[in-house]
Amino acid sequence: MNRTPKTPNPKAANLGEDSVVDAVLSASRVLVAIAARSLADAGEDVTLTQYRSLVVLASRGPQSVAELADAVAVTPPTASRLCERLVKKGLIRRRTDRHDRRQVHIALTQMGRDLVDAVTARRREEIADLLAAVPIKTQHSVVVALTQLAQAAGEVPEQDWSAGWDL
Repeated sequence: MNRTPKTPNPKAANLGEDSVVDAVLSASRVLVAIAARSLADAGEDVTLTQYRSLVVLASRGPQSVAELADAVAVTPPTASRLCERLVKKGLIRRRTDRHDRRQVHIALTQMGRDLVDAVTARRREEIADLLAAVPIKTQHSVVVALTQLAQAAGEVPEQDWSAGWDL
């Protein structure tokens, strides 16, 4: 992933950069635990990196292995091996471009889409339960902060996901 350093945020500096980083680290541990539980509950033998790849395909649509590698921050050979495993599990498929047979794109299968949907639904339930303990006034600030964090990371907003990308 090619991320250029951002200009320091003066508001974050006022809070103390360490406290902001510590808060995000704490929240990320909670969210990773929720993601891991949700994936385990789905009953598929899929690693978090494989699942992240499925999410990228669900949110960004069909793409080349090199594009996927960049999106999940792995090397192209690692992404190729990861894709091979997902093809064998029936979660993604490879297609040759109609106009350029040298180009191969990967996309979710219906089984892959179903897995992403099931895990996402489980995560939404757990996160909703967690947020029930956060005062309503604070929830607005959480939405703003996490939306900005996701945008800074190049994440596609949840509501922009396609109902089903197809090649």
